[in-house]
Amino acid sequence: MAKAARSGASRGSERLPFECIALVLQGGGALGAYQAGVYEALAEAGIHPDWMAGISIGAINSAIIAGNAPAERVGKLKAFWERVTARPTWELAGAWFDAMPHGDFARGIVNQLSAEIALFEGASDFFSPRFPPPFFQAAGSLAATSFYDTAALRSTLEELVDFDRINAGETRLSVGAVNVTSGNFTYFDTTRHRLGPEHVMASGALPPGFPAVEIDGEYYWDGGLISNTPLQWVVMQSGTRADTLAFQVDLWSAGGRFPATLTDVSTRQKEIQFSSRTRANTDQFKQMQELRHALAHLLDKLPPDLRRSEEARLLGRAADFKVYNLVHLIYRSRAYEGDSKDYEFSRRSMRDHWQSGYEDAARALAHPQIFKRPQNHAGLQVFDFAEEQ
Repeated sequence: MAKAARSGASRGSERLPFECIALVLQGGGALGAYQAGVYEALAEAGIHPDWMAGISIGAINSAIIAGNAPAERVGKLKAFWERVTARPTWELAGAWFDAMPHGDFARGIVNQLSAEIALFEGASDFFSPRFPPPFFQAAGSLAATSFYDTAALRSTLEELVDFDRINAGETRLSVGAVNVTSGNFTYFDTTRHRLGPEHVMASGALPPGFPAVEIDGEYYWDGGLISNTPLQWVVMQSGTRADTLAFQVDLWSAGGRFPATLTDVSTRQKEIQFSSRTRANTDQFKQMQELRHALAHLLDKLPPDLRRSEEARLLGRAADFKVYNLVHLIYRSRAYEGDSKDYEFSRRSMRDHWQSGYEDAARALAHPQIFKRPQNHAGLQVFDFAEEQ
């Protein structure tokens, strides 16, 4: 576990009753600016995560945060998001688009045009279209398996992220990816691996847009193909158990309205596919927490001779009294964005997403109960303040 996590979590000068603060970031392409806004609000409140866990764009944001000193993180996040939304074609038309009405219809047109620009031009310092296209590349080459080249992203990560700092372990970093040939889901974690730009890029290598990334002779794709939310790694699968305050930032809402058009169908499909069953995962974890606590209580009541038995020692590996507060922050569109919102890299949308994340996080942080240890039998509290929006 990261060094800071072992020493206890804090909010500014205030010590919190948790051993670890985790920030868990979902994948969602251009919507990832929402996560940056969430982090800005956390940083202003003096909350600095001990553990960053991300998938896809969440892995990129996580690496920028973990790979910089606390005082530099928001500035580096802004640098990344301003760079990837700086497109010459869009800037030429920007003044005209900004003068358009901001209703749903007009916004839908603007967003779709911006998304089309991204499809043809890519995103600055992130990805660019292949030329010649993959259909004209040599079969068996990586260039033949993706529409875009992500070499620019490696340069951007090397410039904005201090990987020596990441691997020093001050802030734990976990990024999820999928092995292309085995189909196995893998977390690259600083407690087990030495991470570099390739691990972050692998987590965001969504096919067929982006090419697979080679790591130690194996090739990896975007972790969102299997699970788009790294919550389970943090609370269940990593082998680390600690009293934890976790902020889970989702870019896709599992709940939504019945679609009225084919565009709505495509949008809703993405929301369901990439929301990664947040509620179901949380319910599963709650059941496991109840069992862990019940088992710990039961083992405490055993006489010494039974407590020393092989069976009791085996059960003791799963039993403990660790507690968790999970704070859900879920991006919900405030205006019509359409089915291209995850690859719509306009500066205006980026700023809207960032502001939404900042406001949602500030609203959650205004509730003091999220900083208090749970007192229920499961040792778990789940917070979602979306209904206040």
